[in-house]
Formats: sequence, structure tokens, C-alpha cells
Amino acid sequence: MSIDLSKMPKLGFGLMRLPEKDGKVDISRVSDMVDAYMKAGMNYFDTAYVYHGGNSEKAIREALVQRYPRESFMLATKLPAWCMKNEADRDRIFNEQCERCGVDYFDLYLLHSIEDGSNGETYERLDCFNWGLQKKAEGKIRHFGFSFHGSPAYLIKVLDAHPEIEFVQIQLNYADWKNPVVRSGELYEILHSRSIPMIIMEPVKGGTLASLTPELEGMYKAARPDASIASWALRFVGSLPGVMTILSGMSTEDQMADNIGTFSHFEPLSAEEQELVKKVTTIMLNVPQIGCTSCRYCTPGCPMSISIPDVFRAVNTMALYGDVFRPKAFYGGIVGQGHGRASDCIGCGQCESVCPQHLPIIDLLKDASEKLDS
Repeated sequence: MSIDLSKMPKLGFGLMRLPEKDGKVDISRVSDMVDAYMKAGMNYFDTAYVYHGGNSEKAIREALVQRYPRESFMLATKLPAWCMKNEADRDRIFNEQCERCGVDYFDLYLLHSIEDGSNGETYERLDCFNWGLQKKAEGKIRHFGFSFHGSPAYLIKVLDAHPEIEFVQIQLNYADWKNPVVRSGELYEILHSRSIPMIIMEPVKGGTLASLTPELEGMYKAARPDASIASWALRFVGSLPGVMTILSGMSTEDQMADNIGTFSHFEPLSAEEQELVKKVTTIMLNVPQIGCTSCRYCTPGCPMSISIPDVFRAVNTMALYGDVFRPKAFYGGIVGQGHGRASDCIGCGQCESVCPQHLPIIDLLKDASEKLDS
């Protein structure tokens, strides 16, 4: 049974960056955001076993599953290679996910973060592709796919080996289109050439493309004064043929309202606007930045409790704005909340082993320490 593309909303609600209160997911605010999203006629929710330390799946049970008829929404979650040691772990995790989410099936189910090396090898070793097909035959999964953070050559290899895959989720945004590590453009072209539906993650690159330098924001505002900066990134992705759904990890009601506005009356980029995005990208990429998307896969296992994405956010702010005081004040606040300093890194490499962007985090923290701990 193929995916009915007409039923997939262009905007998907990504559940990786939910609002929190006192260190816990704020169910009241998430419920309000769910209500606004559903009221707008959109209904695709994307979570994962590891998001919010396992609490994202529980939160969506309270904010969505217990409040809306099951057939009124589509729910997706993911099986993580790094949490499995043997074949029994597949069902153990899946059953736990069903319990956390309060459902007996998932509309879309993904193998999480396939990439060259350990993750890809784990899924093959534990026969996860055939397992997924069996779950689909049992009615526990409606559609089966994977999210991908690997090389173009490895994507081709996986697709050739597994023609049963119905969709693929990739990171794609205008800043990463020619990124030599992410290689969004190449991954997109492979999938588009095979007519494989795409779900897009990180369209705003972890919020990076929602807040630019005054110069770059001024270029966008001159063209569309009333449009948000984030809307340009979302419209860039939404203008690409073959894109099924675009995930936005919305953390606030304002982000939800802005994104709903962008997609309720979606306008593809005009030829002139496409040229403007290219100009903005060229200028933006001339300022070196750390390519962190704040997925926070690195933070739960850090033995020194370093809030790595926030450290990199401070460093990037310094580079973009030439400002030292505010990034250092922000960094001081993070440390004051009990997080480790960049200089506390012991080089264990746990963070690098799970980073989807393949960043040299240990070295980057050393550089960050020189800028922030002085």
C-alpha cells in the first residue's frame, strides 16, 4: 500500500524541540500548539524513541492521542540503532513506543538515522528491514521508511538493497544544499530521480535560518516586508518537487502561528526569490560557522553535562554578529544552570559517535573554550 500523498500535510509537527517548564515537557503548551495545528487542517506528528530523553513520545500521548480520534492524525516514530544490541530489542523498543504513545499502530515508522558505518550495519545485522515489513504485515506499521544522515553513495546502496522502502527523511535546507558533509542537494536528486517521496527535516537548520544578520534579514525584508525570515527557508524546501512533508521542530506558539501562515496559503518561490536566496546563501556561508542543528543527541550521554549545542550557539553568534558580551553572558547563564564548561570536556567521544552532522565536537569545544572561558 503506497502513501496517499494527497493526505500528507505540507507542514509536519516535529516533536524534538517541545517547550519545557521546570525541566519537563510543558504539556499544556504542547496541547495548545497541537490544537492550533489541527485546527489549521494539518495532522502529521513526528517523534522518536530518544527525543526529550524518551519523553516526547509520552508527551504526544497526552497532548494528542488522548484528546483526538486516532483516525484524525498521523503519527510517526523511529527505531534507534544505538539503543539495540540484539534482535529482541526491536520488539522491546517498539512495544515500549506503543505504550508511551498510547497507540496500537504507527502511520509511518522509520529506522532512525541510517548512515555509513555503525548505524547502517546495525540495521542490517539485526535484520531490521525485514522486521519492519513484518510489522507492516501485522498492521502495526502503515508505511515503512528511514531517516538518513549518510553519504550519497551509501543512500544509493541502501535504496538498491531495499526497494520496499516507501519514503526517506533527509536533512535539507538552502544552507546545506552544497554542504560537503550533509550534501542535501545530492541526496535530494537521488531520491527525486527515483520518485521516492521525501520528508524533510531541519528546513530551518535548527533555527539558524530563522535569525540572520541584519544585512541578510534586510535583503529578505526588502522583497517581502511582512514575511518572517523562517518562511523563506520553508518556502525554499516547499518549492522542490517530490517533497512530501516538511518537518518543523516548533518550540513556541509564535513559531506555530508563523509556520501555519506560511503553509496555509503556500506560495512557491518565484524565479526572482530563488535568486535572492542564492545571494543570501553566498553571503551567509562566507562567515564560518559550526554546523550544529541543536538536535541534542550529544547531550544526554555527556559525562560532564556540557550543553554542547548552546556552547556552539554562543560561538556562532560571536562569528555572525561580532558581539562578545551577549554570547558570553548567554554562556555564563548556561553554566550557572549547572552545565559544564567547554573546558570540562574530557574527550570521551560519546558526543561525536551520535552527531548526525559528524562534527569534530572535541576539537570544537577546545576552540569554544578559548573564546568563552577566557
